[in-house]
Amino acid sequence: MKCVKVPLRQLNDTRIKLMENGLMNMEYRIKADSEFGYIPINENINNYEIIDIELEPMKKVPHNFAELLKDELTSEEIENLRTSFDTIGDIVILEIPENLQDKKQIIGDAALKFTKRKSIYMKRSAIKGTTRVRDLEFLSGVDDSVTIHKEHGARLKLDVRKVYFSPRLATERKRVMQSVSDGEKILDMFCGIGPFPIVIARNKHVDITAVDINESAIKYLDENIRLNKLKGNIKTCCSDVRQVKDSFNSKFDRIIMNLPGLAYTFLDVAVDLIEDNGIINYYEFSDSYEQGIKRLTDTCNAAGKEVEIINCRKVKSTSPGEWHVSIDGKII
Repeated sequence: MKCVKVPLRQLNDTRIKLMENGLMNMEYRIKADSEFGYIPINENINNYEIIDIELEPMKKVPHNFAELLKDELTSEEIENLRTSFDTIGDIVILEIPENLQDKKQIIGDAALKFTKRKSIYMKRSAIKGTTRVRDLEFLSGVDDSVTIHKEHGARLKLDVRKVYFSPRLATERKRVMQSVSDGEKILDMFCGIGPFPIVIARNKHVDITAVDINESAIKYLDENIRLNKLKGNIKTCCSDVRQVKDSFNSKFDRIIMNLPGLAYTFLDVAVDLIEDNGIINYYEFSDSYEQGIKRLTDTCNAAGKEVEIINCRKVKSTSPGEWHVSIDGKII
């Protein structure tokens, strides 16, 4: 390999100059000994000492998931493949179109190689049932569905086969946490493994009541409380929140309702449990904000209250034309 030979003290400046002029060969590593550095070049260059020396090739890393599959799938198949996937701790969950099911093992192995995670699973169903879980099929790596996901300094342990968790809501959880004030009494009506409560309680001095109907979710939330150093307190309850609402000793300054498919059916419970001037963080699937605002307004009016909408945002896209939307309402 042809190289520019320069004294070590000139190595970095020379490297930068060669790169800027497109003369450095980026497929090989720079080599150095006690006195000189050797920079690979694409062609002979005047005003430098040029020598031939053996250099180590750069390890080629695929720039994206599809690049790993270019020798296995056709261009049309790669076009149809959804190359975005959820990474939860050291587990990757893929969504593979029906027309590529016969290539699922190749795709799973490529995902394992590209992400360097422990386990690759494929979605086999939509989220379903009151416990909000989906069927998963193991594809590659180690068939171990328990992991610890890290988010905003929090550690969240879960079993992806037994509970629902979306890493794509990390920004939303941080946004809500930042809007919380110390001293708030908070109810998370559908807490899952506790990402909202844990992220909030790590950063704020609050009292949180966390409710979920999924026994596995509450089991992992209890573990997550022990795993994290919390400023606030979290009390857990495994139940349908409608069944236990009368057992709460007081009303709440904030209620989190992240069950976008069914949260609207619990709005009457939330409005009944919220303190005057309290905040409801309400979520639903919709193509706009109008439906959610109307539902929240109508429920408040039926209870003799009013709502001031203080924030609306699209959290993530769920399908063409439909969004997971967030509506924050101050109940007066």
